[in-house]
Amino acid sequence: MKALKYIAGICLALSLTSCDDFLTKTSPDELTSGNYWRNKSDAESGMAAVYSQMYFGDEYSFPEVKWPVEAYRQDDVVMGSDAQNYPNWVQLRDFTFTNGNSQFTSYWWYYYHGISFANQVMTKVGAMTDAQIDAKDRTEIVAEARFMRAFYHMQLLLNWEKIVNRDVYITSSGELDKAMSERPDSWNFIVDDLQKAGADLPQKRPADNLGRATSGSAYAYLGFAYLTMASEQPEKKTEYLNEALKAFDNVKGYELESNFLSMFNGTNKNCKESIFEIQFSLSSTSGAWYRTYLHKWIGTAEFGGWDEIAPSQALMNEFKKEGKLNNGLYDARLYASVFFQDPYFNDGTGKVYGYDWDAWIKRNPEVEEAYDRPSFRKFMPPTKAALDQKHTDVNIPLMRYANVLLMKAEALNDLGRTGEAIPLINDVRRVHGNMPAMTGTTQAEVQAQIEHERMIEFPLENLRWYDLRRWGKTAEALTAAGRTGFDKSKLFYPTPLTELNSNSLAK
Repeated sequence: MKALKYIAGICLALSLTSCDDFLTKTSPDELTSGNYWRNKSDAESGMAAVYSQMYFGDEYSFPEVKWPVEAYRQDDVVMGSDAQNYPNWVQLRDFTFTNGNSQFTSYWWYYYHGISFANQVMTKVGAMTDAQIDAKDRTEIVAEARFMRAFYHMQLLLNWEKIVNRDVYITSSGELDKAMSERPDSWNFIVDDLQKAGADLPQKRPADNLGRATSGSAYAYLGFAYLTMASEQPEKKTEYLNEALKAFDNVKGYELESNFLSMFNGTNKNCKESIFEIQFSLSSTSGAWYRTYLHKWIGTAEFGGWDEIAPSQALMNEFKKEGKLNNGLYDARLYASVFFQDPYFNDGTGKVYGYDWDAWIKRNPEVEEAYDRPSFRKFMPPTKAALDQKHTDVNIPLMRYANVLLMKAEALNDLGRTGEAIPLINDVRRVHGNMPAMTGTTQAEVQAQIEHERMIEFPLENLRWYDLRRWGKTAEALTAAGRTGFDKSKLFYPTPLTELNSNSLAK
């Protein structure tokens, strides 16, 4: 992908020793002595730096920051045996974290760096002349930076009750002091950016630029923002739900992918369902490091992984909730998402990396009898050869069309338009789950079905916490899963100590 080349190439353009060195700097301007921002290539390299902050620094940090911060709080996962050795991770699971927790501090730090780079691109590229860059290209790149600014702010606002709205390119330390914004103001800021980005971004990207933001990306997140705002501001619920529907209706040109597994094992990157996803490559050309140890982090010990995360019993129960169909199988999404001891994986066809489940488990000479230990299949490589590799290049879908359809169904149902919501739910069930149409028809039944579908559709995609909070069911779900330590004060993370120490107005 061209974007990856740009990310690698920016290091050469700036004559630095490595990309990591560049990412520790406040601004490319400090390094270029005024000879940057000359043409479209420079603008796109600057844009690549914006995207780079989604990777959290390197192949280790990517899984070790993103999933502990976003997933460990949720009821659909449990920590693996090795994860118990890291107190800063355990604190996230047990809700004993303080504002000094290193993992969410890193999350905050990298996303604000992404915001800083986005503001820089908007400022510098916006000031480039027609002689330096075509007006259409300038408009699209500024819109792309605006989308990423909104994306980073939105991820922060989903995890912190209050954040600092960074809307200008900072050139001096004196500009760092800024008060936290009220939550509605932050949402309005994000919504404004997404609306403007959606209007100026292209609907499609050419093959060599797949993965870069599109108008669909902006409108999908805009709908997500409005749906969340509707739950947080009940006095404006109807207004925001209708705005969410308008945004979702502008997500055009996508359709559900029938091969569910292919979206998560690297065999179908940027597919017809993908609206926005993190790009990975095994290439190390020009010092690029856009590969990861994610398969080692997600993989349980049974799969040669580090044993950091596994499906919870609550998730397995939800997958099996509707029972087996006439074909003897549960919802198809279960088998695409989880390896476990089941006739499906013991049918003699070698579905577990060329082995049946029992044979795979008994590869360990110390194991006499095969046992069941559910292990995520989602985001694991497709072949044993790839499983055995040091790195993986599996992409991470962040926004899929299935999410848009289910969020749209939720908004319609909340507005009392339940009959319009049901076909959207059934589309996802049919295409991804090989499941029959849902049976409920009342508003409450449809909401319950949406909650079921979202839990089994998105494990490891880290949407569950935001869903539960939006539905007001966080405590209920955690209690049912046997999780303790949670109270309403833990719905959001505390402002990182580093922000409090560097920003005198942060409170």
